Amino acid sequence: MTKEQLYDIAKNWFDQQGWEPFAFQKQTWKAFLQGKHGLLNAPTGSGKTYALWFPIILDYIKNNPNYKTKHKKGLKAIWITPLRALSHEIKQSAERVASDLETGLTVGIRSGDTSTSERAKQKRNMPDLLITTPESLQLLLATKGYDKTFENCTAIVVDEWHELLGTKRGVQTELGLSRLKTIAKNIRIWGISATIGNLEQAMQVLLGPESPALENSVMIKANVKKKITVKSIIPAEMETFPWRGHLGLRLLEDVIPIINKSKTTLLFTNTRSQCEIWFQKILEKHPEFAGEIAMHHGSINKETRQWVEQAIRNESLKAVVCTSSLDLGVDFAPVETVVQIGGPKGIARFLQRAGRSGHSPGKESVIHFLPTHAIELVEASALQQAVKEKAVEDRIPYLNSFDVLLQYLTTLAISDGFYPNELFPEIKQTFCYQAITKEQWQWLLNFIVMGSQSLQAYDEYKKVEVEEDGLFKVNNRGIAMRHRFQIGTIVGDAHLSVRYQKGGYIGTIEESFITKLNQGDVFTFAGRNLEFIRIKQMQVHVRNSNKKSSKVPSWMGGRLTLSAQMSELLRNELYSASLHRSKQSVEIKSLSTIFDKQREESIVPKPNEFLIESFETNDGHHHIFYPFEGRFVHEAMGSLLSYRISLLSPITFSLAFNDYGFELLSDKKIDMQQVLDNNLFTTDFLLDDLQRSLNSTEMARSKFRDIAVISGMVFTGYPEKSIKMKHLQSSSQLLFDVFKDYEPDNLLYQQAFTETFEHQLEEGRLRLALERITKQEIVLKDCSEPTPFSFPIITDRLREKLSSEKLADRIKRMTAILTKKK
Repeated sequence: MTKEQLYDIAKNWFDQQGWEPFAFQKQTWKAFLQGKHGLLNAPTGSGKTYALWFPIILDYIKNNPNYKTKHKKGLKAIWITPLRALSHEIKQSAERVASDLETGLTVGIRSGDTSTSERAKQKRNMPDLLITTPESLQLLLATKGYDKTFENCTAIVVDEWHELLGTKRGVQTELGLSRLKTIAKNIRIWGISATIGNLEQAMQVLLGPESPALENSVMIKANVKKKITVKSIIPAEMETFPWRGHLGLRLLEDVIPIINKSKTTLLFTNTRSQCEIWFQKILEKHPEFAGEIAMHHGSINKETRQWVEQAIRNESLKAVVCTSSLDLGVDFAPVETVVQIGGPKGIARFLQRAGRSGHSPGKESVIHFLPTHAIELVEASALQQAVKEKAVEDRIPYLNSFDVLLQYLTTLAISDGFYPNELFPEIKQTFCYQAITKEQWQWLLNFIVMGSQSLQAYDEYKKVEVEEDGLFKVNNRGIAMRHRFQIGTIVGDAHLSVRYQKGGYIGTIEESFITKLNQGDVFTFAGRNLEFIRIKQMQVHVRNSNKKSSKVPSWMGGRLTLSAQMSELLRNELYSASLHRSKQSVEIKSLSTIFDKQREESIVPKPNEFLIESFETNDGHHHIFYPFEGRFVHEAMGSLLSYRISLLSPITFSLAFNDYGFELLSDKKIDMQQVLDNNLFTTDFLLDDLQRSLNSTEMARSKFRDIAVISGMVFTGYPEKSIKMKHLQSSSQLLFDVFKDYEPDNLLYQQAFTETFEHQLEEGRLRLALERITKQEIVLKDCSEPTPFSFPIITDRLREKLSSEKLADRIKRMTAILTKKK
């Protein structure tokens, strides 16, 4: 069959749907059928799924002319997706094309949600097209004879590649691809990515920086015109002293008309606990929505999540309160409106969420921004600019993640084993391990065979045996079984399943939250008020309760930080407060009362100014710095400056920070001008000072827990019998201390420090921020009282000590005192 005839098959199918294929879809079909690898840059809701499913199926038709009568069994293509929620959508699209073209091709899903019986069925007879996750792909590589499963595979598509890039799941994917390239000689690798700043690098990470695949590759950009409209919900009454979490629910009544006007509205929150609170409050104030509003986040059970997704498609829900669990690709045509509650902290995340509405080619996306405190309106204004300027962010890939590589080597050793000399070139071709040395490789091999140098006396670390012909293999069934349970790179707090006493499963909750509850305590979860009865065999037993509750589970990783690009946009918007009103956005104009109050005691900084405020309260001497760089950078900068100041005179500080600035609180006054004269913001000796200031050993110690779990040094336990997080913590701490004292050149020990500086403290961004500040004019303001800019930071400190009711009362009193003062 000629290429023209193949294109006609696709064209006719599109005609039958009443659609016209986009230029980027046709370009992708052509490149794929020419045998090229590639990266497709296309926004959500632009038809990207059909851009790659079609050529995969057309390629099968081309190579099997009798496809309608003779079905050739075996796996032909793999589609990797980072989120389970996307799988069903992709499966439906694939089945629709496969069935309409009478190919007889079968489509299957394999993820954490796949039942044991379905997995067994797949083992006997693989579907033609498999939709899976990075973890499940690794599990397939841990199966004996996996090379036979993959050898006739012609395509692997990595969806939402920008989401995996810059995470260890991305590294896991890189390693999986490096193996498949060797086994399946005719495989074509394609990624699908939203727009990010480093697309060229994203393609290198996907295909390998110097691989033959990269030389035979193409990048295709969709250039689909997508209109995005951002509407800020501006409070009728603007508080002069804003604080985090206060404003959100006060604007609840402004959200109701938005919900009523739309077929379906998605309300995105940044954390699962915020999601629970909003769902409860909407139903409390508007019981008429009962049955028409639902909640969706990653800890709710699979059946409920899938029911919610289906209900959105059927248009039977007016609104869904959700978290990032609905961020990506799930194709919900009926969603007309999206509401973002609180700053999304990143441009890409915001645009992704906006794209959930009008999720069809050519449709306008409408997103409403609801601030959780007034200063977040500056963020809203920055996001308006981002949409206008089509701003993009970089995703920084990981390098030398030895923990992921050790897990991968053990995975291959429990299936068919591996020969190091054959495997090394494959690994060297990946982006993550392009700089790995022969010495490091030998260290890793020794590690899986003999355990670490300082642990050679302990058999439990000796997992892999070397057979006579040099094959590295795991022959112990117990080791193999434990390893399969632990494949993955997402290490959170231990999760306990929540069940009714009579057995109904509700969802999962983190151990750290549950251990703080006493019997009889009531908490809100999955939209219900539940009374805690007991923990039994890793299960939380509960019963329904009529009591109201202020306890909402908090999940780790709930606090996002501003991205570098978002920080820059935010600063520029703030600087616009000094311009003439005609040049200001609606959001900046609405904050004029706050800016006026700020100017009474201090200033609103201009582009060439860096503001430091000092004032005294009953709590002590406050020094507030405003870099507007995001909470991670502020945590590092606050620690660095407090260390440098303490070198000049012995003084201790406590630190509070948010995305806009940070506070150093001390019990004695410091001469800030004298401190500044000592080159406070210099980048000289930055790494040394940071290590001393931050107790970086403690931060590396907590990072090491994840590294120890991923590399397999610490076993997290069998399902339903997980090992308690505090035991995991103590096991990994013990190992950390052994390496610190006896083996400081241990690669995993060193990796913990590298990750602390590069990923947690964003040392690169900190350096750039300090360089920027040294070029600005530093404005010192001695204030008689807290200013509107400082108020959210100093009230955040109280949050640690007070319950939410007491916090609200205390802040009310503080605000009353400050607003009375003239």
